[in-house]
Amino acid sequence: MNTALPTSLSWSADTRIAFIGGGNMASAVIGGLLASGLPAAAISVVEPLEATRARLAALGVQALPAASDALRGATLLVWAVKPQHFAAAAQPVAAHIGGAAQLSLMAGVPCAAIAAATGSDRIVRCMPNMPALIARGASGAYTAADDAARQLAGRVLATVGSVLWVEKEKLLDAVTALSGSGPAYVFYFLEAMQRAGESLGLTDAQARQLAISTFEGSALLAQQAVDAGDTLAALRERVTSKGGTTQAALDVLRAEGVAQHFEAAMRAAHQRAQELGRAAA
Repeated sequence: MNTALPTSLSWSADTRIAFIGGGNMASAVIGGLLASGLPAAAISVVEPLEATRARLAALGVQALPAASDALRGATLLVWAVKPQHFAAAAQPVAAHIGGAAQLSLMAGVPCAAIAAATGSDRIVRCMPNMPALIARGASGAYTAADDAARQLAGRVLATVGSVLWVEKEKLLDAVTALSGSGPAYVFYFLEAMQRAGESLGLTDAQARQLAISTFEGSALLAQQAVDAGDTLAALRERVTSKGGTTQAALDVLRAEGVAQHFEAAMRAAHQRAQELGRAAA
């Protein structure tokens, strides 16, 4: 687990990173790069929205309204547009890519579709998640590209959290179902815990604080335990005294089939990820 903010890295003097799209995820990665020591002058962003360009320009990066020759010096091109906008965005960009590696933050768009639209197969595809906004993201990544492209993309992703490399592109659909959509699952359970706490007499602020702190502490404890060779099941058993309060709660969760329903929900997310990929192919 990445438990520290990005530290300063030694970036090559010729590193130039260009983003196509300047929305939330692009902004998160740009923030991670700046915090890691990459000079703002080494970053450019193609973003059609004037207000977003102004926000990015305030960080010192070059904000462009459209693709231009300014992209030609990029060593890495980061796709951060919505999947349904990729085809239109790729057309004016393709002429400027040259030999740059490409890192896709887009959900569902396969490497083959990116290669067909850009004429380059130096592609790293990843699925980040929302905690990247605070440098605590969990990104799943795949590439069949050269080591240089993989290493550069991996360094970029590491500035906003942890990176897990998968050996098959189709496994990114599983990453999407687990960690990509995962923050929403956590927020869903946090909401439920807060409501339950309120129904038992706590204020909304008290219930919310306890719920969030419980998730945060449990996740850190789980990582430490797993690193030490323990299992998640063993942790759960350790906090579940026979005949106690936790046992009573877990008995209800098992009787209601919560685990099975949760697995079914993730399978639905996985299926939808596959559908989006087929549509983008």
